[in-house]
Parts: sequence; structure tokens; C-alpha cells
Amino acid sequence: MMDAHNPSIDRRTLLKYTGAAGLVTGIAGCLGGGDDTDEVVITLSEFPDTVDPIDHITGDYFDVFDHIYEPLFDIEPGETPEPRVVEDWEHTGDGAVDLLLREDVQFHDGQDLTAEDVAFTLRRQIDPEFGTASSQVAGLASIDGAEVIDDHTVRFEYSGASTLAEYEFGNYARTMNAEWAREQGAETEKITGDSAEVFNGTGPYEVVEFTPNTEIVLEAFDDYWGEEPPFDRLVFNADNESSGRVSALETGETDLTLNVLPEDVGTVRENPDTEIRRVTSFRNIFCPMKNESEPFDSQAFRQAMNYAVDNEGIINDTLSSFGAPMSQPTPDGVNGYNPDLDPYPYDPEQAERLVDESGYAGVEIELVAPQGRYLNDADVAQTVADQIDQLENVDCGSRIVDFGVVSDANSAGMDDYDIPFFLIGWSVITGDADYGLAGFFQEEGGVQTFRDEELDSAIEESQGIEDPEEREQALQDINEMAREKAPWIFLHLQESIYGVQEEIQWEPRKDESIWAWEMSR
Repeated sequence: MMDAHNPSIDRRTLLKYTGAAGLVTGIAGCLGGGDDTDEVVITLSEFPDTVDPIDHITGDYFDVFDHIYEPLFDIEPGETPEPRVVEDWEHTGDGAVDLLLREDVQFHDGQDLTAEDVAFTLRRQIDPEFGTASSQVAGLASIDGAEVIDDHTVRFEYSGASTLAEYEFGNYARTMNAEWAREQGAETEKITGDSAEVFNGTGPYEVVEFTPNTEIVLEAFDDYWGEEPPFDRLVFNADNESSGRVSALETGETDLTLNVLPEDVGTVRENPDTEIRRVTSFRNIFCPMKNESEPFDSQAFRQAMNYAVDNEGIINDTLSSFGAPMSQPTPDGVNGYNPDLDPYPYDPEQAERLVDESGYAGVEIELVAPQGRYLNDADVAQTVADQIDQLENVDCGSRIVDFGVVSDANSAGMDDYDIPFFLIGWSVITGDADYGLAGFFQEEGGVQTFRDEELDSAIEESQGIEDPEEREQALQDINEMAREKAPWIFLHLQESIYGVQEEIQWEPRKDESIWAWEMSR
């Protein structure tokens, strides 16, 4: 990552001398800007359907926007943020933190970054009455507001533990040009447009070409405050079919693609110029059951749905073992994960007994799922539905839709029961359990799909615990409570599978971020 700590030696130079992360080879060539390192093409599984950087909460979109609207901090999942655009910060002891911004940061339109820009963006993210409602509020649940102290100092107000606030603003804080955004109408509505001019961040790359739903071309920003990015041009496109993404990799049309399906892994490996790179991510795949809609208002019925699904079999057969079974909302490796909880076992007889106990025997339900967003998502959902349908006392079908339909059902919260049962994924990118727990189980969480006063109160209490060990234990207890209440069918932790040209030096991250500044050729 780009490092703002020491202007006399940047991180890429440090890597050159230390060999860290295996990036020595080719670094000098990257900085030299030779013809063979000028451009990197990245093929996503979903192209951004918005130009507004806060109008989404989707990993593929962040991969594009983070190069334009850069994060304020350098981050590693679960670790304390490191300075980047924010040079330093200090907690004042009264539920506030003062962030000191660098004074040499420019937007792509030439204006200087100020504290007002950061405060404006934060308000757009967390206040539904300021601009437009943003689902990114789920990642900033403890952050209450922002105040300008001076031109380069902004104060974030938060409720709860200071460490929780750092997990959140360290991962989700971005910045837009307030004056420019107001000219785009951002105080009352989403930013829209179909040209390169509707993007304006401080990132190492600026947009030079934009074809909606097709391609976005970025070039290195000449006045970027940090070190020179490793490639002159970045091109992002998308193909929602794994076979299409892999074909583009084979022919050299793309340098990196994500979400390679298990059945396409062999094709990538057989090509002498391409490689599979994989990591078990923090993305949890599950099926929410909105509990104010029948029959999901019954805990016995929700537990039955978990017993009805052969999760191990799905991982082994449908995912070719690319995945790990989940026992709780929080992934292994995230602060608050409870190692003592086992996944629900496959037990159809117990499932049928619990359905009878729930009073919903004979009910008909439908599982709605996307296709092409997650690994074999449609096949996983159809298998889940078929296994539930095999119960003697439940009829279950499946419906495959565009990802946007499922995303909208998730973001609608508890006010929309048109689609109460669906498959979705959620990456706990902050490295702290609160990001998933608060978002899905608390009022105003941003993507609430389960309403339960006991669970909500326990999460709220954990948010105020300053002692790290005490807070971790509280989060583990909440995960145990959530497993018992069964707000979801707990499926699996997704394996991130990337196809990469062999010459690209890059290792995948557990938080699924794809950043050019971590690459070389």
C-alpha cells in the first residue's frame, strides 16, 4: 500500500530493499513505466451500476472506486489503521476523534482536500436525510457525525468503544469534493452521469473514459500526493459468466479476474501463462429469513431450515471443496469469532420435527438467489431449496434473479417482506464481528433482516466495552446467541478464487480488495 509515514522512503522502495511479500522482481520496471507495464486490465464479475461512490456496498464496486476515491487509511483486516490521507488522529476521550489530514492532497479537478470534504462525505454516508440514503451506513454504525475543526482537522463523533470506531472509519472513510458534489446535486440526490466528468476523487488514478455498464479506463493522476502508481493505465470491465472471464484471461485480454468458478479452475491452471490464486475470504454466504414474515417468525422453523441443509455436501459437491462451513455470523479470523460453536449438522428428521413444532407444517416457501455474484450461487441456492423441499412437511422452490434484486431485498431492511428468504454474501471487511452483527441485527443497522430485542440489546452493550478482551468475549457470546436464534441458514465461508496472468506479482487479500498499488509486473 502507499505509505504516508516517511517522505524520504516510500513503501515500494522499502519492499525493493527488503523483498517483503515477494514483490522485488519487476518493481523497478513498474516505476520506470516501460511499455510492458503500462496497463493492467481487471475483469470483474459485476460492473458498477452507479457513479456515486457511496451508492453501493458491493466489493466489485469498491475495487473500482477505491482507485478514484481513495481510502483515508491504509488497512489490513483486523488491524489498527495506518496513516494515509489522514496523517494522524487522536481520541479526545469524550466520544470523539480528531483526524489530521495531509495538506498536499488534491482532487482530480485541481482543488485541495479540506476537512469540509471529509465531513461532507461522512454525512452523506451516515445521514439518510443528507443527500441520499447509503447502505454504507452499515459499516459506520457507531459513527454519529462529523465536525470541521479547521481546514485540515475533522472531528468524528462516535458512540461506543474507541477501537470499534477505528475498525469502522479505518475501513469505510472516503472523501468526495464537497463543492463539486454539491454542484452535482449530491445534497439531495445520487450523483448520476455517463461521462468521465462525473468522477472526482483524490486517488492515484483518475477516470479518462467511461462507458456505462461496459468499461471504465483510469490513468495515473499526475498531481497525486503519494508515490507514483505502478501502472500508467487501469482498465476495468466485467463479465458475469466465469467462462467468459476465464476466456479473456486465456487470450490475454485481461490480466486478472475474480470469482473463477471451481469448474473453470482447471482451465486456468492448464494455461502456461495463467495461474489460480486463492484465499479463504471473510465473505460469509447465507440465507436470511426475515422473522416478521411467516413462517420465519418461528425460531423452531428457522432452526429446522438449518438442519434440512447438507452444508458439507454442498461444499464438497457444488463448490468442489472451495469453502468452509459456517456455524455463526462471524468468520474465523475476525475479532469476536466463537471457536466453540459447531455448524448445524444435516438432520432431516430433526428438521421435520421442528417444522411440526413450529405449527407451519405444509407451508410453501421460495428461496430467491442471484446468479454469477458468488461462487456457483445459483446452484448452491437450488440445492438448498431442493433439500428443504425433500422434507415431508415443507414445499420449497427457488427463483434465480439478477443480483440487484437480492441486494435491494437485503438493503430494504425490515420494512419489505416481498422477498423474506434469499441467498446473499457479506464480507466482514473491518475484521470485527460488529460489522456483520450490527448491520443485520440492529435497528438502523443498514441491512437489518432480523428483529430481536435480546440480540439487539446485547450488540448495543458490546459496542460500549472498551476492554478488548472483555469485548471479544461479549461478541463470542452474541455469536452463540445468534446461532441458537438461527436468523439465517448458515452456509459457508467463500473461497476467493482469482485467475491471474503469471507475470502479475500480487497476492489476494482476505477482505477481497483488489488494489493496483499492491501489484507489480
